[in-house]
Amino acid sequence: MVRGDFATAGSVMFMLRLGEILEEWTHKKSVADLASAMSLRVENVWQQVDGTEVLTKVTDVKPGDRIVIRTGGMIPLDGRVVEGEAMVNQSSLTGESMPVAKRPGSPVYAGTVAEEGECVVCVEKVSGSGRYDRVVRMIEESEKLKSTAEDKASRMADRLVPYTLGGTGGGFADNEEQLREMMRHALFLSPVHQVLVEKSIKGYKEIEFEVMRDHNDTAISICCMENIDPVGVHTGDSIVVAPCQTLTNKEFQMLRDSALKIIRELKIEGGCNVQFALDPLSFKYYLIEVNPRVSRSSALASKASGYPIARVTAKVAVGLTLDEIMLANTPASFEPTLDYVVTKVARFPFDKFSDASNKLGTQMKATGEVMSIGRTMEESLLKAMRSLETGVCHIYHKKFDDWSDAQLLEYIKDATDDRLYAIAQLIRNGIDLVLIYDNTKIDMFFLEKFKNIVEFEREVKAHPMDVETLRDAKRMGFSDKFIGQLWGISQQDVYRLREKNGLFPVYKMIDTCASEFSSYVPYFYSTYEDENESVVSDKEKIVVLGSGPIRIGQGVEFDYSTVHAIWSIREAGYEAIIINNNPETVSTDYTTSDKLYFEPLMVEDVMNVIHLEKPKAIVVSLGGQTAINLAEPLAQLGVPIIGTDTQAIRNAEDRGCFEKIMEELRIPQPEAEAVTDIETGVKAAARIGYPVLVRPSYVLGGRAMQIVSNEERLRHYLQTAVEVNEDSPVLVDRYIMGKELEVDAICDGKDVFIPGIMEHVERTGIHSGDSISVYPTFSVSQKAKDKIIDYTVKLGLRIGIVGLYNIQFILDENDEVYVIEVNPRSSRTVPFLSKSTGVPMAHIATQVILGKTLRELGITEVYGKEKKRWYVKAPAFSFAKIRGMDSYLSPEMKSTGEAIGYDDKLTRALYKALQATGMNVSNYGTIFVTIADHDKEQALPLVRRFYDLGFNIEATTGTAEFLRNHGIRTRTRRKLSEGSSEIIDSLRQGHVSYVINTIDINQHNTRLDGYEIRRTAVENNVTVFTALETVKVLLDVLEEITFGVSTIDAK
Repeated sequence: MVRGDFATAGSVMFMLRLGEILEEWTHKKSVADLASAMSLRVENVWQQVDGTEVLTKVTDVKPGDRIVIRTGGMIPLDGRVVEGEAMVNQSSLTGESMPVAKRPGSPVYAGTVAEEGECVVCVEKVSGSGRYDRVVRMIEESEKLKSTAEDKASRMADRLVPYTLGGTGGGFADNEEQLREMMRHALFLSPVHQVLVEKSIKGYKEIEFEVMRDHNDTAISICCMENIDPVGVHTGDSIVVAPCQTLTNKEFQMLRDSALKIIRELKIEGGCNVQFALDPLSFKYYLIEVNPRVSRSSALASKASGYPIARVTAKVAVGLTLDEIMLANTPASFEPTLDYVVTKVARFPFDKFSDASNKLGTQMKATGEVMSIGRTMEESLLKAMRSLETGVCHIYHKKFDDWSDAQLLEYIKDATDDRLYAIAQLIRNGIDLVLIYDNTKIDMFFLEKFKNIVEFEREVKAHPMDVETLRDAKRMGFSDKFIGQLWGISQQDVYRLREKNGLFPVYKMIDTCASEFSSYVPYFYSTYEDENESVVSDKEKIVVLGSGPIRIGQGVEFDYSTVHAIWSIREAGYEAIIINNNPETVSTDYTTSDKLYFEPLMVEDVMNVIHLEKPKAIVVSLGGQTAINLAEPLAQLGVPIIGTDTQAIRNAEDRGCFEKIMEELRIPQPEAEAVTDIETGVKAAARIGYPVLVRPSYVLGGRAMQIVSNEERLRHYLQTAVEVNEDSPVLVDRYIMGKELEVDAICDGKDVFIPGIMEHVERTGIHSGDSISVYPTFSVSQKAKDKIIDYTVKLGLRIGIVGLYNIQFILDENDEVYVIEVNPRSSRTVPFLSKSTGVPMAHIATQVILGKTLRELGITEVYGKEKKRWYVKAPAFSFAKIRGMDSYLSPEMKSTGEAIGYDDKLTRALYKALQATGMNVSNYGTIFVTIADHDKEQALPLVRRFYDLGFNIEATTGTAEFLRNHGIRTRTRRKLSEGSSEIIDSLRQGHVSYVINTIDINQHNTRLDGYEIRRTAVENNVTVFTALETVKVLLDVLEEITFGVSTIDAK
């Protein structure tokens, strides 16, 4: 039907034409901006004239002139090498990241970078006529070659969109200014001096498929996962659910077909991860990336589906086809079906790094994750939230109690680690879900699920002690602890109410085929339904508690102990049962134990398993602080604990008990006092004498631990860093400067076995997890070792340890040994010491826990025979990933991993360990030094050694003056507080190899400068040292791997 409304039609035509003009202008501008961002911006070069070097403008250089190119310098003009040799990175032209050797006669091109070496180049092409310049021009010229139809079709996708840059140093840019800043930062961080600029798909749904293919071209989809957060948050940081909850059948089949086409086209054999971005308002989608390997998501997909992706990939790699590989009762070519909901929630380190930004983006910040399984989205989500061990047991956080709706709505616009709690608070306040959707772009399906949980909170609160309400709350996934909070009773009271009314969960099996075929896989999750699928055997059972999510201070080292313990328990003839919730661990592979319960590590969830299985006993001393903290409440509910019991744990961790034992055994320890309020803390510090070490009780990884130098700082710490009360005392210790040593030992109640003593390179004041640790000791007298062995034996027997324990010692300048602390459990050094000494510590400790004596196991000596070679454990840090985090090493642990190096020579072992952690061990370049006054004398010989190795020395004003007065040629760089940014600029230019920075804890005016220097260094991949002991070790290594330089008549 023709309406003849020409005025409207004319307006529409005009608007469409205007839109096209705007689109064309935007497109041309973006191309020009990209070309501009790629321009070299090299203004000056060093020109070789009559044997000297002259700084010349690049525009004044003519063909035939010679220019000098040094390490880290960009080559600004095309030419040929005439002198010297350099490794040149040509990725900006070729895309190849491997550097190419350039020798006399080799051509070099503008836009490439000298990674190593030094050379002289004879210029052939002047500025503006080289290859790189042509590439930049081609970006603009290529647009003119397109047909009009092709041009319009390609530009429809790019209409007025912001840019996005992925990976480390990446993010989203909404305007040209942000793009320029991001490009600058990203180009600095890129090891190949390359940046990927992509169309933004922020706000799209992020969907992942795990697919598998064999050489017969059989391809299956194993698991489809959906991120609750839209595109813009790294999938490792986002809350992920499986199977996908919000896709229509058409969308699901479309993406599944694409994933299978991709794996077939790429001819990938084995597992593959494919990530898509799907427009929530249409069927338009983009491929984000393909990982043609087993990825981080593969562990989650394996545990979520029960399909062992890595094992099947290994079998496909050796030639088997999927139909030949059997899993339980089905072949591996059978696509898994999920009749439950899996939720993965990331564990972040922001509780340890309160200064760091908790905003989430395209760069991953999580240190670990938890996974939970339930019959509904609500149940699965709530089980995951209480698995995190962040002090929260529900989607409620007291932090947001006093926030206004306007504050909360503004806060949820950016993805953060605690955005879910803010959303729940808004729902509690009655804010419409559409408004929340507009601010977050989280799908309405998920927001409705959050609303269901929040609305049921009111229902629970309105019916205290009502059994039917309790049953419905448990079915939705509410924890005993949160129900107790709503009803004003303890979680033990809620458990007893459930026990009285027979209200316990049943356990469902994860069998990959939704029970379509009869199979039995010993892998279970709890839910409040009727049919129980976990068959309880007649065998004697031992339950081992896992260590939960990986976080700083409690990493995969504890999973090592857990897994070895399970193997040992099975070997002893018991049925081994594991309870854990971390999909990244070996202990949560259902083939490791006889039975796996994928459950939160909370009192109620452990008690539910114990109620069903009725084990002989439970082991708590191998799962880190997580399991140790559960010991007391479990014992109160009558659970038999074998190995180190609750009294022994109290003896070691309760300050009063521990001090009595130390006095009784006459073992010295730093003077200390446990305080429960601020004023008592101030008095204690005055009595002990500053500096003091302050820390909360019952923590792992030195959380919130600080060295405090005066009363003002102590008051500030007690008011802001920790909650001080009767239940949470703070320990105030005298700070002793000295060497730090530690031992891991095994006690059976009668005898003690110490496989080895480890010595830390750094002195006291740096957390043991952040120190370089060496076995055997390299600078400790036999007298001190004998004392350490004596104290270890006495403490193990007196505290009542049965199994593993760890003791940390200080050795002062008079060779006096002090005990810092005793950890009545497996520690993070057990894997290192086990591998170094060859002693299977976790296995021996488990046999001891099960009742064997050390003598029965053939161990009669107290101290193991020391190895003849050196073993070094070096920490790995993630400072570049977490913006705002200070890289200054302190008593609070900051490392996220570690590496081992060993050799017959200590320096070589150190070199291997440092290299393995990813440190750039460079034996040339510039060092930047800024040293506290009290460290200057100690630092002087170290800086002189760098100088003798040929390093250039740069320093802040005070340090530079000190070094020059002692005969070291030093370039002065002024601080930010002196009104100059030259230090920051110098670090960004990339020629500084190392920064050495120590601080005076009494001078807070210098701390801001130090922080900015360290932060800039970390962001630009410059290695930072904040302990002079580590610098000494590095110099030992550099002198080992570097030829000395001197005059011919020097000696």
